[in-house]
Amino acid sequence: MTLSQDTFRQVVLRVRPTGMPVASDFAIDTVPIPIPEEGEFVVRNLYVSLDPAIRQRLSQVDSYAKLIEIGGPLTSTTLGEVVASGDPKASVGDHVVGFHTVAEYSLATWTPLTRPVDLAAAASPSNHLSVLGPTGLTAYFGLLDIGKPQPGETVLVSTAAGAVGSVAAQIAKIKGCRVVGIAGGSEKCELLTEVFGLDAAINYQGLDLARLTAAIRQAAPDGVDVYFDNVGGIQLDAALDCLNLRGRVALCGLISHYNAAGDIPPFTNFFRLIAKTARIEGFTVLTYAEQFPQALAELAGWVADGRIVFREHIEKGIESGISAFLRLFDGSNRGKMMLDLQGE
Repeated sequence: MTLSQDTFRQVVLRVRPTGMPVASDFAIDTVPIPIPEEGEFVVRNLYVSLDPAIRQRLSQVDSYAKLIEIGGPLTSTTLGEVVASGDPKASVGDHVVGFHTVAEYSLATWTPLTRPVDLAAAASPSNHLSVLGPTGLTAYFGLLDIGKPQPGETVLVSTAAGAVGSVAAQIAKIKGCRVVGIAGGSEKCELLTEVFGLDAAINYQGLDLARLTAAIRQAAPDGVDVYFDNVGGIQLDAALDCLNLRGRVALCGLISHYNAAGDIPPFTNFFRLIAKTARIEGFTVLTYAEQFPQALAELAGWVADGRIVFREHIEKGIESGISAFLRLFDGSNRGKMMLDLQGE
């Protein structure tokens, strides 16, 4: 391995958060660049995806990915260049997307979630972590495989101004649905209708369960056929009360629960699933790995045609990793949150 340095920086967990994470829960450590053994390779990360799901791995063991240990690096999806390899499937100079560490370099192995990428196939390399990466894929499979929207149906999406929600909402429009988005604040609601092309937007801020339910009924007077949920909490509870017969709920995330310091309020409308013979199904994009190529091709076509627009929020340098991650929970990010590590 020929490198201009022998150490790198990574974001590590210092203390398990209780409730909302704070900066002192994390640190940036400097460690030696590893030498890959057989079956391993080293990736110089160019971009790192920062996702709310990382919060699950900080303090809960029932996540779909391994718990992050105290002193260990955070883990997420990265786009990087192979700089040293003991695996014939990963050649030096290749660019790959995979589940790695939030670090300038990662020691990696080839897994079903590792895929080669052609940087020239997107307008920006970062797109391979957003609309043409896990973000777009999550929206694609959650909406189409779980939600199964039909032309003329009404689709409701929570965090519809967010990275996943905005793509899911636009796919629903492509499929001929009436689409209502839930977001926090008038600025984001304007984004939903003026930029992403949704039919209606609901500002959830300051609304209790009864008022949110009423807002959904007003925006979706014919009821909700598909609900794509990233939030849980009262947004899920309100959506359940508005479901139509044989409605479908795609449960993508529960961000309202991730930082809960106490008991989570119970749901009151689960009986609606029985009354409406409706279905709720959780999912992760990991289970669709074999179908990624077909989905990415379709997503790329929609982006090229201007039928999907998207936003990326990119911070520069590993030293920005902690503050950028925390912005996911105060709503101040504007688009898919990533770190740009090039030139670091």
